Amino acid sequence: MWGARAGNRQATNQSSGVQLKPNNGRPENQLPFTPYGLELYKTHKALEGADAVSPAQTNDPRVRCEPLGVVRHNHYDLGVQIFQDEYKIAMLYQYDNRWRIIWTDGRALPKDPDPRWYGYSVGHWEDDTTFVVNTIGTDERSWLDNAGNPHSADLKVEERYHRVNHDLMELTVTLDDPKAYTRPWTPRNKMPLTLAPANFDMMEMICSPTEVMEFRKNINDRTNNK
Repeated sequence: MWGARAGNRQATNQSSGVQLKPNNGRPENQLPFTPYGLELYKTHKALEGADAVSPAQTNDPRVRCEPLGVVRHNHYDLGVQIFQDEYKIAMLYQYDNRWRIIWTDGRALPKDPDPRWYGYSVGHWEDDTTFVVNTIGTDERSWLDNAGNPHSADLKVEERYHRVNHDLMELTVTLDDPKAYTRPWTPRNKMPLTLAPANFDMMEMICSPTEVMEFRKNINDRTNNK
């Protein structure tokens, strides 16, 4: 079980956008959008970031309990359990009890994949302490982060998990999406994750549609009564 270091919740939750490019309106943090990527971003009504809207106006797929997708789950990390055998690695995410498979049996990525929320992933060991994952075929309905940064179905994701020592692992994520961005970029670099005790009991965090509907109803009622 791996999770963020204590006291590092905002960097992990990505509440204002991805770690290295927070969505705060500053020019140095502007993402390298293509015209298509910028128009797609404008259709996303996020609850956080420079262009945040009210809860009654959001179209965040998370609010509808849609899967976060592989990239956003890495940017919304609350905890992940990792299991492996000789053919694959399974990543079990704490938020909404989602999981994905990373194949390590030498298979190639599909040539023309049908989109999936968590795409298609293959991984290999670059050395004794560095595991590299490549993912394609992600569904563009998912967002990259809480601030609504988008991606297209052409997105290619590279994750690098580097085991620094027994209790510390660093995660680096690089995105290559020529349809939405003019160049590859890195939203997370050497994000520290720490190992939990072997008997750690991961708290359940389920996105419940009925609870979300009740929350949205209460928000709309308060907004309409102003």
